[in-house]
Amino acid sequence: MIRSAKRTAPGWVALLLMFFAATGVAQADCGCLPNFTKLVQENRAAVVNISNTMKPVKESGGDLQQFLPQFPQNSPFNDFFKHFFGQMPQQPREFHEKSLGSGFIISSDGYILTAAHVVANAERIVVSLADHRVFPAKIVGSDKLSDVALLKIDAHNLPTVKIGDSAKLQVGQWVLAIGSPFGLQYTATHGIISALGRNLPSDIYVPFIQTDVPVNPGNSGGPLIDMKGDVIGINDQIYTNTGGYMGLSFSIPIDVAMNVVHQLKTQGYVSRGWLGVMIQPVTEQLAQSFGLKRPVGALVTQVMKDSPAKRAGLKPGDIILQYNGTDVVDSAHLPPLVGNTPIGKVVPVKVLRDRREITLQVKIAQLPKSEQLATLTRPPSSQHQGRLKIVVSDLTKAQRHKMGIGDVGVLVKEVAEGPAARAGIQPGDVILRIGRHDIRSAAQLAKLVGKLPKGKPVPVLIWRNGNTLFLALTLPG
Repeated sequence: MIRSAKRTAPGWVALLLMFFAATGVAQADCGCLPNFTKLVQENRAAVVNISNTMKPVKESGGDLQQFLPQFPQNSPFNDFFKHFFGQMPQQPREFHEKSLGSGFIISSDGYILTAAHVVANAERIVVSLADHRVFPAKIVGSDKLSDVALLKIDAHNLPTVKIGDSAKLQVGQWVLAIGSPFGLQYTATHGIISALGRNLPSDIYVPFIQTDVPVNPGNSGGPLIDMKGDVIGINDQIYTNTGGYMGLSFSIPIDVAMNVVHQLKTQGYVSRGWLGVMIQPVTEQLAQSFGLKRPVGALVTQVMKDSPAKRAGLKPGDIILQYNGTDVVDSAHLPPLVGNTPIGKVVPVKVLRDRREITLQVKIAQLPKSEQLATLTRPPSSQHQGRLKIVVSDLTKAQRHKMGIGDVGVLVKEVAEGPAARAGIQPGDVILRIGRHDIRSAAQLAKLVGKLPKGKPVPVLIWRNGNTLFLALTLPG
């Protein structure tokens, strides 16, 4: 019996290896590289190529003529340049540009998911299938803030992708992209997930999936697929200095995209939760000034009038540490959390106020079209420690009313080398608060500065060009 078991062991091992290869499981554990052949075969038919016939654009030969030397009308040099450059058109002519992108079929009756920028400003959209059939498509809905668009073609019994769960992704796992880079249809590329929850400056509502999958122009709107064959993202953006792939690709999580799809289908537009605050990152110096052990959370610089935040009691200077049970590790993490909250839901928001943690209950409202749920205010790049040397003046009631700052604030007129300059304070700023004290006059400011601790950062709230933000001010020891 023992000998028989030993003889059959290699057979069992071979069967197990065949199983793993067939299912795409445990490649990392066995030291094998993954085989994407089956994933491509299963998903290729549901990936589409999208051609956009753009609105007419005027082209003029004058753009090229301006670089050519000008000669008298009867000069023989005119014939010389015509020989090499041809006759330049004198009148503008119209032509239609075409841009290529990708998409994928999510239902057999013709619904297609893609990136909104792929079909933006399109006059006529044409969808090409893997079996060479071509269909005109209409836009069911498009959401610019998430860069997701839903298309519909008049077709039935179409192959579809399987929708995955982007909430279960892990950094390091293998992923596959299928699309049409540079118009080369059904190109497959692969890589790993490099990071999760990436927030880009221009897209504060999307926690992007970052990968090192080679993605190029034309891949936009195509699927990002995991090793189970499920679509877990829409390929959307790349970081590049050259226009080509440089190792950083960003995809919209499929959970975000399908939430947009549901809303576009049911109500024709996308509604988002609104908190009504302006926030900024917490630097190491600001963390010290507010009594935080490490720089985490979102620092509230302004609470908007008649907003959910205002009604719940949030104040400038609060640091949001947790939103609806989720830790706010960085200020950029807050907007997507708020935006995905159902309208009318009451959520707990944990904040640090006066060095104590408190929890407020906030009833989330719908994001107004003219507002942002949580605007990120970027602090100036120069935040250092040093000596205080500034010239300030009192503000009139009319000036304060125009700025919308109430009865507080003194105007910074001059900034010399010192702690204020090193904290980032600039001429034209209005100092609203230092530490826990509102500033109402230049005299009060001078008196308060004399009492500030030395060598310890203190938060300073300023108004600048219609926005408010915190700076960390440190007096020399």
